[in-house]
Amino acid sequence: MNSSFPSDSVGLVKPQTYVFDEPLELACGRILPRYELVVETYGELNRTASNAVLICHALSGHHHAAGYHSPEDKKPGWWDAYIGPGKPIDTNRFYVVALNNIGGCHGSTGPRSINSATGKPWGRDFPPLRARDWVHSQARLAAKMGIGQWAAVVGGSLGGMNAMRWALEYPDRLRHCVVIASAMKLSAQNIAFNEIARRAIQSDPEFHQGDYLSRETLPRNGLALARMIGHVTYLSDELMGTRFGRELRRGTFERGLEAPIEFQVESYLRHQGDSFSGSFDANTYLLMTKILDYFDLAREYDHNPVKAFGHALCKFLVISFTSDWRFSPKRSEEIVDALIGANRDVVYANIESEMGHDAFLLPNPRYESVFRTYMAKVADEADKLARGN
Repeated sequence: MNSSFPSDSVGLVKPQTYVFDEPLELACGRILPRYELVVETYGELNRTASNAVLICHALSGHHHAAGYHSPEDKKPGWWDAYIGPGKPIDTNRFYVVALNNIGGCHGSTGPRSINSATGKPWGRDFPPLRARDWVHSQARLAAKMGIGQWAAVVGGSLGGMNAMRWALEYPDRLRHCVVIASAMKLSAQNIAFNEIARRAIQSDPEFHQGDYLSRETLPRNGLALARMIGHVTYLSDELMGTRFGRELRRGTFERGLEAPIEFQVESYLRHQGDSFSGSFDANTYLLMTKILDYFDLAREYDHNPVKAFGHALCKFLVISFTSDWRFSPKRSEEIVDALIGANRDVVYANIESEMGHDAFLLPNPRYESVFRTYMAKVADEADKLARGN
């Protein structure tokens, strides 16, 4: 490890690409003839493959969950606070697998990828996806990696939905399911926010009904606005007040001085939007928000979540945050109530935080303590299996 990295970092990491030539039948009825998944791994797989943990990313996430891609990197992976030596997901004990899901725009097969049937980027023609499509592709990845059963499948937000779907689709292939700041289905308000964000993208003159790649342009303004809308909903009013208040970035309210006024929060949101629009794909954003909207864990179980979780065999950890109004504690309590009704083993913690929905990504002593304690038990169990106990 490069000595310039923190001692609890996984250090330099390099993504790998896994190619799947076997066609994947999707929930929409269409076939993905072949696909690729970009993956990062941290730690070592033990001799019985009992210590593997799958990390499921949220809407704008990807495979780079921890560590650094080069010695010059200033910013580590998106969940570096919780993955690494001695951290809750301890890479001294776990073999951690983080991937960019199909439909993504960070190397895995998605709207930016070449459609072999046309020789052009998929663009707007990329098939719609459901969370179960991710689960099936991830199950194939596990098989290719020699992992018959995950010690845990872990995810926050949309990643938590992915994790819960794992528990129902392949109940015997995971021992623990960790669901953080998530829900069994979106509220009407959440669907509304997603539609506003999609309309912002689709209203950009450079969107061209999703065919912008063939025109060698990008709907940057629409995508930036969509990100700004989403980002505001991920933060709490308390956090925005503490971080920005009504402080000015430039300008003045003094009479007679004609200087343009810009609040700090305006500058921050513009920066977030502009940065995101330069790195994310608009069609991927539309696709990902639709996966969120369509997710309903209990739909095919007569809309009965107790009946749905009756198919799960694993143990559960569910975590929510007090100031998260996008995925409120009530949504997590619904998950817990259904698990209790199904007589499943579940641990629940509602963490005090002023960070809003983004709290699941950020340092928090109590969150870290709960997460660490639970995952240590998962690791102990994996060690026993490795010893044949």
